[in-house]
Amino acid sequence: MTASPHHKVREDWLALGQEEPLAPEQPIFDCHHHLWDRPERRYRAEELMADVGAGHDVRASLYVQCRTGYRDHGPESLRPVGEVETVLDWTRGQDRFPVGIVAMADLQLGDDVRPVLDALTEAGQGRVVGIRNTTAWHADLAVRSNPNPPPEGLLQTSAFIDGARALTAHGLRLDVWAYQTQLDEVRALAAAVPELTVIVDHCGGPLGVGPHDRFDTQNFRAWRDALALVAALPNTRIKIGGFGLGVFGWRYADAALPPYSETLAEDWRPWVETCLDLFGPNRAMFESNFPVDKGQMSYRTLWNAFKRLAAPLSAGERDDLFWRSATRAYGIDDQIFAHDTGRILS
Repeated sequence: MTASPHHKVREDWLALGQEEPLAPEQPIFDCHHHLWDRPERRYRAEELMADVGAGHDVRASLYVQCRTGYRDHGPESLRPVGEVETVLDWTRGQDRFPVGIVAMADLQLGDDVRPVLDALTEAGQGRVVGIRNTTAWHADLAVRSNPNPPPEGLLQTSAFIDGARALTAHGLRLDVWAYQTQLDEVRALAAAVPELTVIVDHCGGPLGVGPHDRFDTQNFRAWRDALALVAALPNTRIKIGGFGLGVFGWRYADAALPPYSETLAEDWRPWVETCLDLFGPNRAMFESNFPVDKGQMSYRTLWNAFKRLAAPLSAGERDDLFWRSATRAYGIDDQIFAHDTGRILS
């Protein structure tokens, strides 16, 4: 078995850093999390709901594919349908956690991916809203966020682009997890399929390992300039988060105590502010990326950090970042955010 590239979740370590939830009245749509049951760790509905109930007003969530529960029989192309079936089975009785699913369909099938999309849509019972493939690739072995990385260049193949075009007929969006070195491929893909909403995960993959130093101004500029070209396309969106990923280079897990939200907000500010400058709050959304990021910080602390970073914005802009942009991007009914204790959401 290939070792996980993610930091190990240590509940006892996380418990050493307790803080009260900030702005508990702020509604949140956690638009990016995973569920899995693996030999090295478990994160299923019980664990998710324990985090969701940690004091923030998290009203719904979006599940994003991570190779959970694939079928072990039948045509290879249809095996990812098992992930949707498994997630709905694990979360039976919940209609908001998750309220939507970003599933896996191999877009390298090109136009032949349509029957897979049909099967996913049927299995999802109205909850499948997007597709994501494993596409993050780097030549340096030190840059790994997936124990089974993909081959180079998937995003720029004609087959992948044809598969992306097929998503639009099904009313689906495309999530893309790519490193900063691949952002030109993301831009070209989004430009080739302008009718498709392309949602860029984890701030567009700013790197801080291997040949990339997160404190190097040239490295930061390369990420920013490449992301700016992606942001210039009106069909693109950005998820702000993923700072607990090993490839970002932060090493909070090495410390004796877990980080507090003040530290996280100060550390992440240059990247968050850049994403907001490029996309604006109405095309950007905060994500937890749990349980991946849980190896470096608690759920409560993560959202406190985001709230600190969003504090200078208007109430409407904060709502964009915490729920409205994501519901628009994924076509989620926003009525679950329409009622609040004390203020009207509009």
